[in-house]
Amino acid sequence: MDATAETVNQIIRFVDLAGVLANAILGGIAARSARLDLVGFVILAVMSGLGGGLIRDTLLQQGPPVALTDPAYLGLAITGAMIAFFVPFRGTWSLRSLILLDALAVGCWAAVGAQKTLDAGLGWLPAIVMGIITAVGGGAVRDVMLLRIPRIFGGNTLYATSALVSSVEMVVLSKLGLPSLGSAVAMATGAVLSLLARRYGWTLPTEIRIPRPRLISDFRKRRRTARDEHEPGEVPDS
Repeated sequence: MDATAETVNQIIRFVDLAGVLANAILGGIAARSARLDLVGFVILAVMSGLGGGLIRDTLLQQGPPVALTDPAYLGLAITGAMIAFFVPFRGTWSLRSLILLDALAVGCWAAVGAQKTLDAGLGWLPAIVMGIITAVGGGAVRDVMLLRIPRIFGGNTLYATSALVSSVEMVVLSKLGLPSLGSAVAMATGAVLSLLARRYGWTLPTEIRIPRPRLISDFRKRRRTARDEHEPGEVPDS
């Protein structure tokens, strides 16, 4: 492995672990809003920070989940729960820092999920799907545990879409023999797209209205006009 690839891998691991910590804290903040106790804080933090990776590794069946074999992951998730339990996080800058780390983690987790799926011998489409699951699975599990509709299903700024774009980039560049570049591009794209979506309120449409052809609209309008002119019970002038 060359020096560049090693540097990229170290950056990915740093962002990966930072994303685990940030999402664990966000899970703890959600637990605070739901008025849960310390056990609830820990469970929500662990699932929020590690849920996507646990789902991915369980589905891939390539051995025990990394979150359970590498103590750094579980340790940081529990640490995030403790931080959220004792620190209220009401400051603007502290929340912005968590949002930034979360945005970086979207692309990072999508890239890691996609690459692990390719390494398992699966095709490009499963790799994209697993990249998305890795990125958004933890937040979805957290919302389900709080009896809420997962935020990724709509009504919020782009998040799963950012993971989709990052996963596609990772798969394409990995197939071209550039996995290190794919990881860097996916991480940057996921972060930029997520932050821009939050800044400008970009969302996906919840419904699509197809305009009726003008001929049909005019015909129905004429029918309503004729019906209104001859309402039942009216006596025409003699």
